[in-house]
Amino acid sequence: MNPQGSFSKPYRQPQGIVRESMSDKKTSADKLGNFPYDTLRSQTPPLPLHGPIALSMTRGEGRAVAERWLAEARVSRDGLRFALPPSALTVRAGDVVQLAGGGGLDSARYRVDRAEVSDRQVLEAVRIEPEVYRPLDAGSDLAGVSGFVPPLPVTPLFMDLPLMAGDEVEHAPHLAVTADPWGGSAAVYASASDEDYTLDRVLTARSVVGITETTLLRHPAGRWDLGGPLQVRLISGALESRSREAVLNGANLAAIGDGSSGNWELFQFETAELVDAKTWWLSGRLRGQLGSDALMSQDWPEGSWLVLLNGVPEQIGLSPSQLRIARHYRIGPASRPASDPSYVHRVEAFDGNGLRPYAPAHLCAVRSGGGDLVLNWIRRTRIDGDSWDLAEVPLGEESESYLLRVRQGAVVLREVTLGAPGWSYAAAEQVADGAVAGDVIEVAQVSARYGPGLFAQVVIPA
Repeated sequence: MNPQGSFSKPYRQPQGIVRESMSDKKTSADKLGNFPYDTLRSQTPPLPLHGPIALSMTRGEGRAVAERWLAEARVSRDGLRFALPPSALTVRAGDVVQLAGGGGLDSARYRVDRAEVSDRQVLEAVRIEPEVYRPLDAGSDLAGVSGFVPPLPVTPLFMDLPLMAGDEVEHAPHLAVTADPWGGSAAVYASASDEDYTLDRVLTARSVVGITETTLLRHPAGRWDLGGPLQVRLISGALESRSREAVLNGANLAAIGDGSSGNWELFQFETAELVDAKTWWLSGRLRGQLGSDALMSQDWPEGSWLVLLNGVPEQIGLSPSQLRIARHYRIGPASRPASDPSYVHRVEAFDGNGLRPYAPAHLCAVRSGGGDLVLNWIRRTRIDGDSWDLAEVPLGEESESYLLRVRQGAVVLREVTLGAPGWSYAAAEQVADGAVAGDVIEVAQVSARYGPGLFAQVVIPA
């Protein structure tokens, strides 16, 4: 209909905001999108938000609805107020009228929203565009359905390790956790007995853990191990090669052990080569790092555990008064309580090996002309020992003290406490002790907090 009558100049309604909130069952997260239906540079304050409307639809359908509302809101900001004579009473609220244009007005369609009848009919209308109401392709943006992950047990590995970066809690052990499939997070509960557990922490990332499939032979510490590759099959994660310079600066540090908390050798590797699904060859190794050389077994057999120390394994809570006291731990999916059957129960006691002194270096025993045995060694430190500018490495302990033992098999023939890195074993003492060539002399540095550290050994020469 082309109305005839008196018209006022079209005007604009205040702007507002349409907010679409979608709950995605796949991620269980609310994603909000604020859609202003015009630029916010307008000086007119926005209209207040109205209450929400609950609708069930796909993400694409919801976006199409919101976009239609926004387009309709933009167009309907143009309003028109006009009057018609009594002869045009057939025009009512809800009708659409066509404005032909002219007189400074553009041609447009308007929907009558309000009518006042007196000696004439005064109508208020808003502009509409038919294109706004044409259906849009909602697309196929459907929320996927994630597979159900049952609360499966996790594999925990406690590691009582030496200091690595130097900023760790000295006495606290590390815990590496893995599972396949991974449930997203694992909870660690601790107690002094198998009851009254309290939450220690929640681990949100699984560690890179694997099992060796070849034997790792013993090799001197401090020298590159260029022997055959160590084959490892990972339960989770991946490995990468690093440059030799990066390795010398601490990269690719890993622990290999039998799974017990205190028996881990730390080593580094330069090359990691993927040879099969989840199977890697590790070569270019540096063995016995960070004072773990004294723990290096004659060989690490097939089936040994390997854990990448990339910062994912975390230290658990442990006070100094709880060292060497058995504690109970339950580790399992964080989505279940500690009493759930999926939890793994462990009883562990830790020595606090971050406090453990390193074994002395370059221990040697030399016979003198009279048959005396002269022993010398060089002290090592577990703290700040990497500087090449110092004449002597820091002591790292309250005082310099060593424990020396002369052993014949499992029998201790003599035990001596020393305050300096040297000792003379007189020939008469050897006869009195019954010490003979082939027996072992071992020396450990002593910590006032930890006790004797790892022992370095030398065989009594003939």
